[in-house]
Amino acid sequence: MLDAIAAARVSVRLETYIYSDGHLGRQFADALVSAARRGVQVSVLVDAFGSWALPENFFDALVAAGGRVRRFNRLTFWRFAVRDHRKLLVCDDRVAFVGGFNISDEYDGDGIACGWCDVGARIENPQLVEALAGSFDKLFSFAESHRKPLQRFSLRRQNVFECDDSHLRHSGLGAGSLSKQLRRDLASAVDVRIVSAYFLPTYRLRRALMRVVRRGGRVRLILAGPTDVYISKLAARSFYTRLLQAGVEIYEYEPQILHAKLIGIGPITYVGSANLDIRSLRLNYELIMRFNDKAIASGAVGIFEKILEHSQRIEPEAWRRKQTWWQRWKYRWANFLLTRVDPFVALRQFRAKR
Repeated sequence: MLDAIAAARVSVRLETYIYSDGHLGRQFADALVSAARRGVQVSVLVDAFGSWALPENFFDALVAAGGRVRRFNRLTFWRFAVRDHRKLLVCDDRVAFVGGFNISDEYDGDGIACGWCDVGARIENPQLVEALAGSFDKLFSFAESHRKPLQRFSLRRQNVFECDDSHLRHSGLGAGSLSKQLRRDLASAVDVRIVSAYFLPTYRLRRALMRVVRRGGRVRLILAGPTDVYISKLAARSFYTRLLQAGVEIYEYEPQILHAKLIGIGPITYVGSANLDIRSLRLNYELIMRFNDKAIASGAVGIFEKILEHSQRIEPEAWRRKQTWWQRWKYRWANFLLTRVDPFVALRQFRAKR
């Protein structure tokens, strides 16, 4: 990503949920300032909630060099839950990067010896890169508009780009539609590979996964061992018993914190910013790539297998024996908070005309 910014001659668009003032953040800031000083049009969009600790004057040098910086949905009591969770870099409408990576020191490493484990994609398809640039421009244009919140945040929150050997289609899915697309793909699946940092799927998605196994297919889930959001891990574990009983294989990644989002369903590959949780599926602004391409699927299988090598399988019988009343109570309350309370607060804020 730094090399692409250094090579840019026309434009740089950078969008991220978390931007931190650390070694990596300053590296990116210096690269962006250098680009702006050589005449490149630089635009940066960070989420106000995710980047709340970033000093207001952090990008002053970039603005002085001619760059544009905006914070998505500046924090107020009524709208802190509406978030831009997308991660995107587009340089010269020639190359783009998508995935789970934020701009923060936690992501600087190999995901095994140091740094969080994450997945991204470098895209050079001209049509796809152009569409991604347009997606950035739309969100950037109203990120700090003065329209009423209900109008401001009515833009479809899930941008799904579908690409195969013959065509590109931008689905621009609204809230809930990613889940529908996944269920359609799972309906005929025989081999499902999922890496999900925060796993809190809807009932219909869980049922679709279990149906794959019941008709003779295989489903493997790699979920978080060490985690930065402990309540999310507890909530995910509330589903383990039922999924294991249905024959779903569950693994937990051990070396570092897992932050990756990667789904493989036969020849179909999903990669992007969306987790399989309620926020990504229904609330956040997300960016997802859906590739129907055997070569890409083969590469995704290789990434999945490397992550699997460092994951510990959850054995059904051992899991059942370990469960105490206290643990089950914690799992259920964590699930309730993330599936009921958090969406309720977010939707109330989304609808608040203030």
